[in-house]
Amino acid sequence: MKSSTITSRPKKPEHYDFSIEPWDVIKDWKLGFHDGSAIKYICRQGTKVGTGNLRSDDLRKAIENLEELYRDVLKEESGG
Repeated sequence: MKSSTITSRPKKPEHYDFSIEPWDVIKDWKLGFHDGSAIKYICRQGTKVGTGNLRSDDLRKAIENLEELYRDVLKEESGG
């Protein structure tokens, strides 16, 4: 089987046009999936173009990720 090497990053979508990339913040702060996803959705809120891409959709997704993180933390803190 032939191995492949990623030599360059794919062209980033316009809704991720930031001076600081969310994924760099996520890696630098060592965030997990849910808190990292919440950061991503908060950063891009209202910037994704097209039908069905409302600011409220991104905020809802951020909240859903934070709620899931909150449940995980409560479970961890209770020893479960």
